[in-house]
Amino acid sequence: MIQILLPLSDNEGQPFSSSEYARVRSELTERFGGMTAFTRGPAEGLWEENGKTARDDIVVFEVMTRELDSSWWDRYRRTLENRFKQDSIVVRAQEILLL
Repeated sequence: MIQILLPLSDNEGQPFSSSEYARVRSELTERFGGMTAFTRGPAEGLWEENGKTARDDIVVFEVMTRELDSSWWDRYRRTLENRFKQDSIVVRAQEILLL
């Protein structure tokens, strides 16, 4: 399972267009045959930066796949960082066991 944590707004607090998230949904569905977006209640991301606590409201996009193509995910993460004007976007993989 791969999860992408996307911010709801840029660093100046301007919200991203819903079309940007629709584009991500479309790209992931086309490549992987489906995806899940956790968008109902944004999650809150907190971290320390320059002695202050920084905060982002985020949504989580999730894909299940049998194979992990790390180089594709690295390129896609960099694409999302540019598109969403972020220094870093978290894309993480977890092994899952279907029961």
